Amino acid sequence: MSRDGEPDEELHDRVFLARVLEPGDEVAGRWLRELGAREVVRRLRAKGARLDGVSEKRWAGLLARAEWADPGRDLGVARDAGVRFVRPGDGEWPGQLDDLGDARPVGLWVRGVASLRMWALRSVAVVGARACTEYGSHMAAVLGGGLAERGWVVVSGGAYGIDGAAHRGALAAGGATVAVLACGVDRPYPRGHTQLITRIAEQGLVIGELPPGDHPTPSRFIVRNRVIAALTRGTVVVEAAHRSGSLATARAAQRLGRHTIGVPGPATSGLSAGVHELLRGDAVLVTDAAEVVELVGDMGELAPDRRGPVLPRDLLAPGARRVLSALPGSRAAPPDEIARGAQTTDDDAIARLYELRALGYVERHGDGWKLTRQAMTSVRGGRSRC
Repeated sequence: MSRDGEPDEELHDRVFLARVLEPGDEVAGRWLRELGAREVVRRLRAKGARLDGVSEKRWAGLLARAEWADPGRDLGVARDAGVRFVRPGDGEWPGQLDDLGDARPVGLWVRGVASLRMWALRSVAVVGARACTEYGSHMAAVLGGGLAERGWVVVSGGAYGIDGAAHRGALAAGGATVAVLACGVDRPYPRGHTQLITRIAEQGLVIGELPPGDHPTPSRFIVRNRVIAALTRGTVVVEAAHRSGSLATARAAQRLGRHTIGVPGPATSGLSAGVHELLRGDAVLVTDAAEVVELVGDMGELAPDRRGPVLPRDLLAPGARRVLSALPGSRAAPPDEIARGAQTTDDDAIARLYELRALGYVERHGDGWKLTRQAMTSVRGGRSRC
C-alpha cells in the first residue's frame, strides 16, 4: 500500500520486473530510466511492440516470463518469510547503488530487521576463494571480527570458503554482517550454509535481487558481485586465483571508484596469484582490520605505527648504543679503535665500555674489549646483514 492507503502500483511494478528481468540487464535499466517502470510493465503485459535493444527471441522470452509473473504472490510469499522489498526512492534504499547506472537493481529483497541504508554507509566487502586454504580462512575470519569490533559492517556473498569465514568472524565478534545472495533470500544457498545464513538473517541482513524461490546460476553469481562492490566503501580480496569470481567484485569496485584492497599470500600459492596481480596494479596491500579501516574510514581512523619488538639495546643511551655498535663481532678491539668507530673520544668510549660491561654487553680481553655471547644476538639484530 502507498502512504495514502491506495494500492502501491509502483511497488507492484518493480516486483513484477524483478521476476521478469535478469539482474544487471543494462538494456532494461535504460528502459526504466527513459520510460519508467509503469510503461515498461504495460508493454510487457500488453505484448505490444518490442522495446528496442533486444532481439525477437529475447523479447519473446521476456513476454513468457511476464505471463507467469504475479507480484501479489511474490509479496505474499516474501511477507510470510519475513522478507521485504526495497526499491529506489525508498528511505531504506542505499544511494550508492545508484552509481551502477542502468545496471542498478530494480529493487532488493531484504531479510532482517536492520536498515540496509544505514548499514551500507559503513560497510566493507570481504571476498575470496571458495576452496581457500587454512591461512585464507584464518585471515578472513580475523578481518571480519576486527572490522566488526571497530563498528564496520562486513559484506560478503555467503559462499563457502572466504565468504563464510568473514561472516563467521563478524558474527563471533557480535558485529553486523550482510550476505548478498545470487538467489531468492528465502532459499539459502549453498545448502550447507543454511544455518549460517539463517543466523545472518537473525543478527544481520540477507539481501538479493532475485524474487522468492528463485535459484542461482553461474551468471547470476558474477552479476551479484557488482552489488557487493557498489554497496560498500571498499572490497578486500583474501585469496583468489587468476580466474576467481571474487576478482570480478574487485574490478567492479575499481570501476566504481571504491577502494580495492588485497591480503597477500605466499608467492608460490596459486590461490593468491589473483590477489598479487591486483596488488601489482591499483589495489592496496593490508594485513589486518586496522589497515583496512585506515583506507576506507573517516579522517583520523589510523592504523597504529608498525615497528619491530623493543630490544634491550634500544633502552641504552644513544652514546652507549654507538659504542656498542662500534665493537667488532668476532674479536676484541682496543679502546681507541672503538672510539673512532663510535665517533667519540677515547675517554668517553672507555666510560661507555665500563657501563656496558656492568650491563653484561661487553667483557675485557687484555687491553681490548669484546662483545659477550649474550650481546651478540642483540647487536646483530640491530644491524643489516644483507
